[in-house]
Parts: sequence; structure tokens; C-alpha cells
Amino acid sequence: MPHHLLPTPDDRFTFGLWTVGWQGRDPFGDATRPPLDPVESVERLAALGAYGVTFHDDDLIPFGAEETEREAAVKRFRAALDRTGLTVPMATTNLFTHPVFKDGAFTANDRDVRRFALRKTIRNIDLAVELGASVYVAWGGREGAESGAAKDVRLALDRMKEAFDLLGQYVTEQGYDLRFAIEPKPNEPRGDILLPTIGHALAFIERLERPELVGVNPETGHEQMAGLNFPHGIAQALWAGKLFHIDLNGQSGIKYDQDFRFGAGDLRQAFWLVDLLETAGYEGPRHFDFKPVRTDGADGVWESAKNCMRNYLILKERAAAFRADPEVTAALTASRLDELARPTAPDRLAGLLADRGAYEDFDATAAAERSMAFERLDQLALEHLLGVRR
Repeated sequence: MPHHLLPTPDDRFTFGLWTVGWQGRDPFGDATRPPLDPVESVERLAALGAYGVTFHDDDLIPFGAEETEREAAVKRFRAALDRTGLTVPMATTNLFTHPVFKDGAFTANDRDVRRFALRKTIRNIDLAVELGASVYVAWGGREGAESGAAKDVRLALDRMKEAFDLLGQYVTEQGYDLRFAIEPKPNEPRGDILLPTIGHALAFIERLERPELVGVNPETGHEQMAGLNFPHGIAQALWAGKLFHIDLNGQSGIKYDQDFRFGAGDLRQAFWLVDLLETAGYEGPRHFDFKPVRTDGADGVWESAKNCMRNYLILKERAAAFRADPEVTAALTASRLDELARPTAPDRLAGLLADRGAYEDFDATAAAERSMAFERLDQLALEHLLGVRR
């Protein structure tokens, strides 16, 4: 393998314990792989060149574990991190697997469940900070409904806001250097999930008491499940200063959440996503939230983890070649991308209204006849993606 396609910790590639540890169980079939020790995950990911590992509380510590069992699990995990040099940039809480969360966590109709969910989250926030995490992801997979009468969405959003306000108060009073990242998803496991897209999450964040502490953690497949353009959503999150974390995987259209390795599924969107992250200067982890296909054994687990990183590096190389190509530079100019960077009315409203060339003397017919030359630009991008231009 070419040296530049070998990942190193400098690439900031991270994986969740639940990704390589997925046993292949789905709604129609039992597990096809045995459980994976979190310590083995740390060691194998470090050997592949990863930068860090992330976890839900229940990935590391079994639900309901006694304190001694909890302490032993954390001690083993921390020792593996110290041995390998892997970091823990992000952590999260499992508020969806146990039956107690069948109607949600922060927005459960049952008030006792909501209080338990907050305490479970706060306890794991303490551990996350102890292990060095700077981002805490919140995926509300059970926050939703299957029928209109079952959930008053306005009240549910009140309770969601209350939860994030309380968590923000907690980290502030504790003096933690920790930010939250909401992970949107339109459906699955609930029929309709609250805060289903990046746009919904961004609007919600502005209503919080401490909006500066909360951003988004978009996932490739989640936006594509709704038929949305993932790079466009990421661009808006970057524009808003709210891209606190990102989950990378593959998805083939509007289906169930497929969680393919990164690069599988919609390859063109993957190309534009990598181009955007690299040119925009995104400095956070490139986090892979995928599931190794259940048809493979342990060999497929580590092959897919390796190829998530390899595919990102390939696309990074292809995107850089696209941007460095003189023909692309000319095509971008022909498509007037340089004009888009210029303010429309630098002299504000008065200047716009006084400029006869902006309306009275503007030749709309002549302007309509200008070719935007987008076809050539798109073909150049495709040829770089396919590797026929260098």
C-alpha cells in the first residue's frame, strides 16, 4: 500500500466500540460473531493506525453492573489506552437498548424514566471527562413516536430542552471542558424521531439556555435516509459554527440505516464531503460509525475498519488533485464560483437601489444566455474521482 494511504494518528481517525464490536444481530437474525473485548478493540484499532476510540457507557460497562465490576472495566480500558496511546475524544450514553427506554429517555412520557435517563447520562459524563473526552454526543434514537396521539411534540421538545439545559448547567458547574453534539436521524428505531435532520437540530439549539455548548454530530446515512444531500448539510453546520463532531459511513439511498463502511454507497457524496472537510479546515475527529457486514467473521471486521480509513485517504488525495488541476481552476472561473465569493451589495441597500445597472439597465435576456459551464466542471470532478486524471 502506498505510504500516503497508510493511516496515522495525525489523520484523527476514530471508531466507536460499538462499530467493530457489532455482532451482526439484526431484527431478522441472531448474532453471527462472538462478543468483542473492548481491550482487543483498542489494541487492534491502534495497530491499524487509528487516533482514538469512543464508547457508549454500556459498551464498556454492562447495564446495572456493580461498582466493583464498573471500576475493573474502566481500569482495564484505561490501561489499554495508556499502552497503545489511543485517545477518547468523544463519549455518549446508551439511552435506547434497555426496555426502560422503549418510549424514549429525555422525552419519555414516564417522568421517572426521564429522571433516570438524566442521571445515567450525568454519571457517564463524569467518566467521559475523566478519560479525556471533549465532546459528548446525544443520539435520541427512541425520542419519537409511531402514532400521533402518543406524543405531544411541543411538550416533548420542552422536555428535550429541559434535559440539555440541565446537562449544560451540570458541565458548567463542574468546570468541565465538554461540549454536546446532537445526532439527528429521521427514523429507525422509532417511526418518527424528534430532531430528524441537521436543520431541525440547529433550530432547536438556538432555543437552549447555553447554545454555545451544543452543536451537531451529523451522520452520513442518517441524512441520506431522508433523501438529503449530506455535504450540503455539513456545509450549513460549518457555516453555523456547529460541527462539533461527525459520523462517517456509507448508505445507498432512502432505506433503513445501512451503516456500510465509509466510501460504500453514495461515492460521489463521499467525495464532496471529504473535499469539504479538508478545504474548510475541519479539525475534529473523522469518526467512523459503521457496522461490519454480518456475513463476515473477525477478518471482515478489521478489513472494513482498515478500509474506512483507506477510503477517506483515497478520497482526500483525489479531492486535492481536483483542486490543484489547472483545468479545474479554469472551469471554476467559467462557472463563476469566484463571483459567488463576492458580496452582492458591498455598499449596502442604498448603493444597490442607486445602481441602475442592477435593475433598470440590466439586460436579463443577455444574462440568461450566459452558459454556466457546469457540465464540464462536473465531468472533471468525476474523472478525478475515478482516477483517470492526476
